[in-house]
Amino acid sequence: MIKKISSGQLKLGMYIHDLCCHWMEHPFARNRFLITSEREVEKILQAGIRELYIDTGKGLDAPDAPTAQEVREKIESQMVDLAARQATPIRISLAEEMDRARRVRQQAHQVVRSVMHDARLGKAVELDRVEPVVEEITTSILRNPGALAALLHIKTKDDYTFLHSVSVCTLMVAFCRSAGLDAATTRQAGLGGLLHDIGKSLVPDAVLNKPGRLTDEEFALIQRHPQDGHEILSRTPGIGAIPLDITLHHHERVDGSGYPGKHAGDAISQLARMAAIIDVYDALTSERCYHKAISAAEALRKLHEWSRFHFDPQLVQAFTRTVGIYPVGTLVLMESGRLGVVTGQHASNLLTPTVKVFFSTRSNTYIPPQEVDLARPLGSGGADRIMSHESAAKWRVDPMRFLAA
Repeated sequence: MIKKISSGQLKLGMYIHDLCCHWMEHPFARNRFLITSEREVEKILQAGIRELYIDTGKGLDAPDAPTAQEVREKIESQMVDLAARQATPIRISLAEEMDRARRVRQQAHQVVRSVMHDARLGKAVELDRVEPVVEEITTSILRNPGALAALLHIKTKDDYTFLHSVSVCTLMVAFCRSAGLDAATTRQAGLGGLLHDIGKSLVPDAVLNKPGRLTDEEFALIQRHPQDGHEILSRTPGIGAIPLDITLHHHERVDGSGYPGKHAGDAISQLARMAAIIDVYDALTSERCYHKAISAAEALRKLHEWSRFHFDPQLVQAFTRTVGIYPVGTLVLMESGRLGVVTGQHASNLLTPTVKVFFSTRSNTYIPPQEVDLARPLGSGGADRIMSHESAAKWRVDPMRFLAA
């Protein structure tokens, strides 16, 4: 049985099932292992891990600890309470924006790759190359926030570092917009998102993409990237305070367990706290050589769980309203047995998006695509319900084919 305990309850002989944090915040090669030494317990405490899951079938029990299912049900209940959302104006349809969003994605990818290559060679960042990309991303988000965000779910291990930066920029712009921040601040925050990982240009690819256990030296090298990035950007003429702040502080945590400064609470700016949430969300939902991607809904659940210590709870709630519990591009299984891809958010309820169904799991065949508005009653294009998010690989389907078809 999987149970959740506080790190203070951890004992020799317990089997760790999940360390309840992103991989770059703990010094272990795996999330699952048997505790065999006091040194391992100390390393967990030193990493600022406050809660974790144990597997009582593989190690010692904690009799009074809640089960993973109990914890999950409580968090999901809290997320459902967030279902009401404010309407976000959409200027054009998803189908109309997709081609332009593809061009923006490609342009942004190339620019970030080039900028990080130049930074590795010691060259200065040229803002006149980067700022137009942020402007294009912002314009795409203003036209339809779902198109570019959906396209950025697709990353390979070779382009992850670059497209992760584009994703963080995109989500940062969307988050700032939904939070009502002014246009100038939003552009600067987007620039910070695009450049937040520039310090990784100084980390060797063999370390950055290492599938196995990192040495202490390698782990320390990766954790230097916020400071390295800040130093690189500090040499950039015309760079603003917001991109510098986001780059240096996107790994800080509200309980003081982050890095590089171990800042806590209000000592971390609102924009840096927003960037921290987005950075982890995109990492969790991306396929890497050392971990499998999880669904957007599962990543949001983890962020809600971890906001007990690591993230600003109110900002996690606001981010959930921004992207939706089922973001555009999510593959879902319907009560009718059909698979569909989320194509749009309902103006006032996160649980009733618009879904394009295209596959029957009962007959294991494609069906004529049909748009289903889950907010509508029977007989008016609705009358179905999302049962779960699904893996495209499991069903061997490509939901992106139908996203804007």
